[in-house]
Amino acid sequence: MRDLVLVIDIISAVALIGLILLQQGKGADIGASFGSGASQTLFGSRGSANFLTRSTAILGTVFFLSNLGLAWLYAQHTVPASVTKSVVIEQPAKTETPAPPSDVPAAPRAPEVPK
Repeated sequence: MRDLVLVIDIISAVALIGLILLQQGKGADIGASFGSGASQTLFGSRGSANFLTRSTAILGTVFFLSNLGLAWLYAQHTVPASVTKSVVIEQPAKTETPAPPSDVPAAPRAPEVPK
């Protein structure tokens, strides 16, 4: 489910970028507004929305909703835990010292000195 929403999110993001780059900006007719008598000015009305602006609005809504869905899906699968409980403390490796053989005396005897 998360993968499907992620694919929808990526496709809508790429399509939204493409549609925004295809559109003509409002500032494109700024030169015409200073004496050329153009009907569209910088801050004037743009008329009715065309296909590109409606498609951009729809894709923007899909992108926004898919991001909300991803946030909700990823929040459902996380378990809040304490940071101190998740830290792994490594113990040093135990090394065993070999035990001395029991039939051999621990220390050699000193030679006897005559009196």
